[in-house]
Amino acid sequence: MSTPSAVSLPLVPAPAVLRRVRPVLSVLPVVAVVVLLGLPVAPDRAVTPADAASGLVLLCALVQVVRRAGRPLTRTAAVVLGLPVLGIAVAAAGAAGTGDAITGLARYLQVFVLVPIAVLLLVRDRRGARLVLWSLVGLALWQGAIGVRQYLTGTGALYQGAEIRAVGTFGPSHVMAMATVVAFGVVAATGLALGTRARRRRLVAAGCALALLVPLAMSFSRGAWIATAVACGAQLLLAGVRQAVKVFAAAVAASVVLVGGFGLGAAALEERLTSITQVTDAPDQSVVDRYTMWAAAVDMWRGHPVTGVGLRGFPAHRDGHASLALSSAGDTGGAGQAFRRQPLLSPHNMYLLVLSEQGMLGLLTVAGSWLALLVCALRRLRRLQRLRRGGPARDCALAVCGLLLWQLVNFLYADTGGPSAVLTAICLGLAAWWALADTETTAPPTKSGTR
Repeated sequence: MSTPSAVSLPLVPAPAVLRRVRPVLSVLPVVAVVVLLGLPVAPDRAVTPADAASGLVLLCALVQVVRRAGRPLTRTAAVVLGLPVLGIAVAAAGAAGTGDAITGLARYLQVFVLVPIAVLLLVRDRRGARLVLWSLVGLALWQGAIGVRQYLTGTGALYQGAEIRAVGTFGPSHVMAMATVVAFGVVAATGLALGTRARRRRLVAAGCALALLVPLAMSFSRGAWIATAVACGAQLLLAGVRQAVKVFAAAVAASVVLVGGFGLGAAALEERLTSITQVTDAPDQSVVDRYTMWAAAVDMWRGHPVTGVGLRGFPAHRDGHASLALSSAGDTGGAGQAFRRQPLLSPHNMYLLVLSEQGMLGLLTVAGSWLALLVCALRRLRRLQRLRRGGPARDCALAVCGLLLWQLVNFLYADTGGPSAVLTAICLGLAAWWALADTETTAPPTKSGTR
């Protein structure tokens, strides 16, 4: 009696498997940084676990450069991403003390130069970029869920005497952090939904974007609202007018149901929205403080127009340039922390912060690098849509361009302080991957390789 022969199964060669998984494995350090932002943050801790993990991202990028033994960046990428070093270094030389110079230089280089370059080197193709984008969505859902619970149970940060402000795990000392994380998730999910042709992925991404609007509203962050509206509106227009109309109608319907139908903080949200335009007609103290600090930053620049007052110099020069309307500190508390007065150490406008501390040289080099990234990213997206009618990388392109635009708009109302600063670096790195990487890295594959 003959024994049945074993059924032979086709084996995929090991090198082919490695080629398929290597682009995904290379971005795992970046994903680890995003995941670590889900941990609670101590109120007075300068370095978070995510900041420490960004060092691992730099190390992995360095190892990759050594293994490739070639030029890691294109000439354009080196110029655009290296441009901020000039303004930052000059401002560090003009800092009041050695400690301010070292800490300021390290922070600026981490957020605006080193980590973006590392992300550019580690993200090899759209699969890696897509994994990072979905990790941003996952982090936003986690923090958003905690924020909604805080709002509904009255365990959030203080807002008009009630502990209802959603702040996630970041606490009342970093009230903008959860809003930033959730807004990143909304913009990333919107880009992924608009750019994909797969029905299931489109529905999942759109559902995540709509769900994240709830914790974004409960964050009471006016700047995040404005930046999200601008970024998502731009994504819709880039995706096509027909899609824009459909998605806009769905978003309006969801907002009406959530706010009007279920009454999710309608009165508080209406008051917060109205306060955006109340600059001269009985504005709240936060608006007064913000515009007073903006005026102080401009006055600092007038006294030091070329190089500014030096890195980390805004707090020391603030009282000498601000009017008596400035309260100099804000009330924070709730979300498990005691009431405290938190000093206002920034104008809450990244452009004015750079202008006051680094002068016109810093503004031209640092903000000029961001503008160059945005122009290159949009040009590549338009070229992709014109030549290939979208392509498989269109979802990543829309998401990345939206994230960069969100950050540049939000910089009008915020800076890079707090634990979410490392996310700014990751978004700049994703934008650099799309805008400045070699064509082979970002271009859609050939017809035989399309999935």
